[in-house]
Amino acid sequence: MNLLPSGICFSMCVAIFWFTSEVDASWWHMGTLGSQVMCDNIPGLVSKQRQLCRQHPKIMQAIGTGVKEWIGECQHQFQNHRWNCNTMARDHNVFGRLLHRSSREAAFVYAISSAGVVYTLTRACSQGELDSCSCDPGRKGSSWDAKGTFDWGGCSDHVDYAINFTQAFVDAKDKKERDARALMNLHNNRAGRKLECKCHGVSGSCSVRTCWLAMADFRRTGDYLRKKYNSAVQVVMNQYGTGFTQALRKLKRPTKNDLVYFEDSPDYCIRDYDSGEWNE
Repeated sequence: MNLLPSGICFSMCVAIFWFTSEVDASWWHMGTLGSQVMCDNIPGLVSKQRQLCRQHPKIMQAIGTGVKEWIGECQHQFQNHRWNCNTMARDHNVFGRLLHRSSREAAFVYAISSAGVVYTLTRACSQGELDSCSCDPGRKGSSWDAKGTFDWGGCSDHVDYAINFTQAFVDAKDKKERDARALMNLHNNRAGRKLECKCHGVSGSCSVRTCWLAMADFRRTGDYLRKKYNSAVQVVMNQYGTGFTQALRKLKRPTKNDLVYFEDSPDYCIRDYDSGEWNE
């Protein structure tokens, strides 16, 4: 007896297959290790991440410091929220069991963590803290925009370097997994890297403009991603397991800039008696 149309059966089978992985230890644990980041002591790193860690110890130290900053910004954004971006002591994925659910809170955490690494590395490059980068070498000489010509001056933030390294390091684990949750994480990582630059600094004469590109304050990034959290789109995998579509027809189609999630958020007022913790 054929109880279900073949298309529905196929979609259900795809869903069961793609939702099999769990969230294990994360590179976020680097924030608890202090300035001495030892690559072999970071649980959950895949081989690509461990390789980059060993090759770039100063970058890893910067990232470890930056973890505390973006977690602090996350907690600021949700300070009056039932879920307040709380972290779990002695938990290798930092946020406890929260990230086992593919909720909009998980989407926000992945986005702001990716944004935080870009911001941290961009700042470290411009301040001369890293041997592998400095000011943006492409922002030299003269250029032009809608207002006319101008000279590049000062030290433009090397945002492209920071984005490329962040993509290589942060995305490595989910690129290896490639299941539904991994695709969700990768999407939100990329959305978090859609950061803004600003051109500022004008010399005295209106006929001569000197500009440089600088990252906006990270609070602006936090505010931006908080709005993206509010408008996050609930999605389902398409029947081929290659991308997303909105969960309900009345919802808008997700864009590259939207945060996406699969599951509704839990009730953060209910205590999890198995773990003895709240907000899980």
